[in-house]
Amino acid sequence: MISIGLTSGFVLVKIKCMKKDIHPKYYPEAKVQCACGNIFTIGSTKEFIEVEICSKCHPFYTGKAKIVDALGQVQKFRKRLAKKVGMKKKKKKR
Repeated sequence: MISIGLTSGFVLVKIKCMKKDIHPKYYPEAKVQCACGNIFTIGSTKEFIEVEICSKCHPFYTGKAKIVDALGQVQKFRKRLAKKVGMKKKKKKR
């Protein structure tokens, strides 16, 4: 990081560098293996990474995503919303 400051007509330049021997080793060609068998490379501090799901097998990226209405949650919400709207109308009439 370089910071520049102007003091009494003089330019003051400070250069801050990363500290040595405190950062983990970086692997620019780290291998990632998915449970589906897909293998790809990324930059990481670990040389080999195993994952359960990747963009090749995730339902959102493959287009196999399903929207599931668990136990009629949408209907429950609409029922509560209609009830609140009915309560507001009653209050306005008073």
